[in-house]
Amino acid sequence: MTTSPRNGAISALRAFLRSESAGGLLLMGAAALALIIANSPLTEEYFHLLHVEVAGLSLAHWVNDGLMAVFFLLVGLEIKREMVDGELSTWSRRVLPGVAALGGMIAPALVYVIVNRDTPANLRGWAIPAATDIAFALGVLSLLGSRVPGSLKIFLAALAIIDDLGAILIIALFYTSDIALWALGGAAATLAVLIALNRFKVTILWPYLIVGAVLWFFFLKSGVHATLAGVILAMTIPIKASPARPDDDHSPLHRLEHALNPWVAYLVVPVFGFANAGVWLGQAGPDVLTAPATLGAELGLFLGKPLGVGLFSFAAIKLGLAKKPTGASWLQLFGVSALCGIGFTMSLFINNLAFSTPLLQDETKIGVLMGSLLSALLGWLMFSLGRKPAKLLADDAA
Repeated sequence: MTTSPRNGAISALRAFLRSESAGGLLLMGAAALALIIANSPLTEEYFHLLHVEVAGLSLAHWVNDGLMAVFFLLVGLEIKREMVDGELSTWSRRVLPGVAALGGMIAPALVYVIVNRDTPANLRGWAIPAATDIAFALGVLSLLGSRVPGSLKIFLAALAIIDDLGAILIIALFYTSDIALWALGGAAATLAVLIALNRFKVTILWPYLIVGAVLWFFFLKSGVHATLAGVILAMTIPIKASPARPDDDHSPLHRLEHALNPWVAYLVVPVFGFANAGVWLGQAGPDVLTAPATLGAELGLFLGKPLGVGLFSFAAIKLGLAKKPTGASWLQLFGVSALCGIGFTMSLFINNLAFSTPLLQDETKIGVLMGSLLSALLGWLMFSLGRKPAKLLADDAA
């Protein structure tokens, strides 16, 4: 049975929402476990394990540079699919999540910079609160059940995908170290091979993955963050199915996305959370809790994100540039805006790139954890207050 591109995109998005929601709940558990172990008698073993070297890289580097390249590969596939035949395939569909994502990146960065204006060394972390953790946010939404209209889940997913694209650009532009030209040249040559595979309509996946692994190696040595190789590889994966199997779900992009989804949701992201959420809270006295880096990350997520997403969305709708998500109240829309302040995975990732000083890393980690927790509670409260009548809930479910 042939599936239309539109129906295929909808089913792919639904599968994505389900896996992200479940993965978000698993991520919460992994982060909580890391915090418990890091503040238990096993704290030395936990931090020692992260620094164990395997094939020239520590386990922490393998997680942050290797596993997260797979995460970014999936992000790139999702961006490409949504832009070509999904919820972001037309400009009318891109306006509201695009405007909301823009506000959700600008406002948190401004809050962070304002809080840290007197500590120049901290300003490198301005992008830490600028990204939304889609898995964590959708995990919280899944706990709210039928109180959340389906249109808001799609809005949050589209917003977070655009948000991820913004974070990728920020990493590429602002968090790149010294460039090794020989490795960058190798990456360019490897990219040319990937483009040639696409142009010659190669629909077998393994050549792309093998060449993609070489691309990752060159990026690792180039000074450009290795995870960006995953995004670039994703952009070269064909989204059209082969003539022999015209079903849209059998396109190389859809096959790879479906294969990666469970591994990323249930392994990659939880392992990243476990490896990066562990902070020894014994040092978290009044000075750490009120440090500019801590407050910048915390307030950027808790205040900047909902203000940026909410106000930009409100303005776009009132100006007639976009329509409010179907069946959603203003309070529910601002509830989703609050949930966008859950910046866990991408915020911790950018934190690792921004700072090399352990104290600054720990301060911003604490800020990210507190800001994400407060944002989740605020979003939960708004949806609880905005509980809708049973008939309207039934209409949304239908």
